[in-house]
Amino acid sequence: MGVGVLGVFLGLLLEVSTHGPHAVPRSSWKHKDLDLMEFSEPGVFNYSTLLLSEKQDALYVGAREAVFELSKKNVTLSHNKLLWKVADEPMRMCTLKGKTKDRDCLNYIRVLQFMDDHQLYVCGTHAFQPQCDYLRLSDFSLAGRPEDGRGQCSFDPMQSFTTVMVDGELYSGTAFNFLGSEPIISRYSQSQTLLRTEYSTSWLNEPSFVFADVIRDGRNDADGEDDKVYYFFTEVSVEYEFFGKLLIPRVARVCKGDLGGQRTLQKKWTSFLKAKLVCSMPELNFVFNVVHDVFILKGADWRETVIYGIFTSQWGNVGLSAVCAYNMTAVEEVFSKGKYMQKATVEQSHTKWVRYNGITPSPRPGACINNLMRHQNISSSLHLPDKTLQFVKDHPLLEDPILPIGNRPRLIAKDVNYTQIVVERVEALDGRIHDVIFTGTDQGILHKSVIYEGDVHTVEEIQLLKNAEPIKNLLLSPETRSLYAGSDSGVVQSPTSFCSRHLSCTDCLLARDPYCAWDPHGASCVSIFEYPHLQLSILIQSLNGDAGRCPPVPGLPLKDYQPVTVKPGSSAELPCLLSSNVAQVMWKANGSLLTEDSRFHFIGENGLLIYSVAPEDQGHYECWSVEWSFGVKKNFSRLLAAYVLALDLPPRPSHHSDHSTVNSVEAARSLSVEGNVEADTVPLTSALAPPSFTPKSFVTHPPQTDTSLTSSQSSTFVIKSNPLLPRASASRPESQDPEAEYIQHNNNMALLSLFLLFFLLFLAALAYNCYMQYLPASCLRLRAVLLGSHKSATQPEYRACEAGLMETSTTEKVNMTEQPTRNGSQTTQNLRALRDTGYETEPECGNGRISSHSFGDEMPSHEKPFDVDCSSQPIQFADADEL
Repeated sequence: MGVGVLGVFLGLLLEVSTHGPHAVPRSSWKHKDLDLMEFSEPGVFNYSTLLLSEKQDALYVGAREAVFELSKKNVTLSHNKLLWKVADEPMRMCTLKGKTKDRDCLNYIRVLQFMDDHQLYVCGTHAFQPQCDYLRLSDFSLAGRPEDGRGQCSFDPMQSFTTVMVDGELYSGTAFNFLGSEPIISRYSQSQTLLRTEYSTSWLNEPSFVFADVIRDGRNDADGEDDKVYYFFTEVSVEYEFFGKLLIPRVARVCKGDLGGQRTLQKKWTSFLKAKLVCSMPELNFVFNVVHDVFILKGADWRETVIYGIFTSQWGNVGLSAVCAYNMTAVEEVFSKGKYMQKATVEQSHTKWVRYNGITPSPRPGACINNLMRHQNISSSLHLPDKTLQFVKDHPLLEDPILPIGNRPRLIAKDVNYTQIVVERVEALDGRIHDVIFTGTDQGILHKSVIYEGDVHTVEEIQLLKNAEPIKNLLLSPETRSLYAGSDSGVVQSPTSFCSRHLSCTDCLLARDPYCAWDPHGASCVSIFEYPHLQLSILIQSLNGDAGRCPPVPGLPLKDYQPVTVKPGSSAELPCLLSSNVAQVMWKANGSLLTEDSRFHFIGENGLLIYSVAPEDQGHYECWSVEWSFGVKKNFSRLLAAYVLALDLPPRPSHHSDHSTVNSVEAARSLSVEGNVEADTVPLTSALAPPSFTPKSFVTHPPQTDTSLTSSQSSTFVIKSNPLLPRASASRPESQDPEAEYIQHNNNMALLSLFLLFFLLFLAALAYNCYMQYLPASCLRLRAVLLGSHKSATQPEYRACEAGLMETSTTEKVNMTEQPTRNGSQTTQNLRALRDTGYETEPECGNGRISSHSFGDEMPSHEKPFDVDCSSQPIQFADADEL
């Protein structure tokens, strides 16, 4: 089952990677090109806790063993610093528990909250013994009233947790013990005892807390409900069966006025309920089931509040991040009217969660005190009946999920892992309100996106951190129009917009940034919040990307083209930088479009590389940016770079001097070698007379484009079939230089000599193989004929032996004497003398495997024609070569 589910997941992942509202940043700004303000101190790390004070005009930073007060307008200015280190005894106890002295047992400041305008509530891990104290802002020192931080701050500095201060009471989501195995959601105040969740997997099952905040209903509401605190976390599912631990994103709610129960749920929450957050692509059944951060964008009324969350998938680092948005009205609907779930025992051993279909007690379990309850003499949770309290203790989980706006993510980013999110509402020049989303990544990058008519457009990405490290905290100040990012290495302050980096009106409007507009008088892209309010009417802004509203731009005169001079045969590089990641580059050479089929090469950064520049390559080159605007369904183009390419030619030679003729030949040879150009196709006379160009033939205004130019965002070339201008070297000259004919004749002689050499080598190889008997019989017979005379001349005794064999083999038969066999029988063998074939000896010789004494002494002397004793000459081959 597990393998099948994994296969289905991988298939869905492939679909998601090719579909969905992907976030592709239009512009990218590097850290070195931006004027960002940074703060860090040597020896201090983990600047992960940030607290912004609009009243104090300060940014408070909690780091490892230090607290800083920085200027809100310029974080490079540090006003105060507090060191809070661990004493020797807690350090010793921490090391005895197996923690490292130089890392785990230090004091990580994790809680910074306002108690009032004069002091902060500060908590640190304090060597795995959480401790809290009060920080006086007057002298920036601790009050010396340490308190036990269990339930308010985490033990482990790497453990996830969240806190929020509401009216002097600290609401926390963290672990209550050293091992981190007892997670709780608690409330701490000086006047009341600690109120916490029940320690049960039904309430919290291995949660990872990310965010908490309060939503105020107020007594002015018709229902008179209490304020509510919402917690966001990811926990292990209890209602779904899976082959592993299935994670589920949750939102939990408690009431601010909750006091616990009178008998049931004493010192425990009576209003704790939790529900499932859904962030998925329903058409693909793909679910993002891990929440990493949440930002609550509050409105004037709680019904206008929108919750934004960052989600990923739990199965590995798939490189997909999603941003989902939820209406607070949808959240409240689930908590006030949703169905409950309960445990059901299956086969007496397995527990399963199913919908509760019974009668729900009254008042509704988990509801906050409202006017209806007050009319029933229930003014606090202490007055709730035990039946209601017992029900909420056993049924903390709601069945109904909370669906996102539009039932789908606002945006999906590929190859990006988002870690932090903040959102701001901005009023554009047209009077409409737009949500601007800022998301930080685990690589120190910040993405800025805007929601326009239900669609999300990613305006830009900014490299906030110098090194590739996660952004651990992100705050936004509407007053200073700045973002503050905290990481392990330091704090970075960045403006919310970079309008001045858009150098043209087309670029400014295509950016679709609600912070920016084009000033036609100053010919610059400016921030609408830094511009005088009375002069905003002259600014040009278009959030749908209608660059046609820009004033017309005159064509670039030919005298302003950048000259580029190169030597014949060398290469020329024409750079062209695009400021947009979604635009395409279009090159024109002498008024004609260049395509990928041309001999020119499109190189990185959208430049053009011309190899072996020839005279016909001279002329005017223009680089155009073509960008498709989805808002108006049009292409917009603008000129980025223009060049005049010319050859650096030597002085015109004289045709009446022999010396100049020799120089011309040498120049032609050097041109052929250096530029890899054939001398017969590019005569020297054509290089001396470059073609003339008519200025009227070149287009310096934006060309007419259509939708086919920018069909793909990832493409960097314009695919359009337009032929190049005909090359001058296509036609051969009628007359040829004598020197060139001489060189060509020498080349032909060299080829002929090379052919003869290879032919002689072939004959030699053939003769060697024939000699070594590697070839068929026909060659071997030729070999025997060629070597026969040589053998008879050098070995006369072999010649006599072979001559006798040849003579007796013509007409006669050799009669062998009969010899008895071992059993007394006699056998007469008539052997015919074998013809000498040139391979093996005849049977009469010793090598015929017949003993020479078998002929006997009775053979007549005339039947023994051999004067040579063949048996004394062991010959394997009759025609063997002489050694």
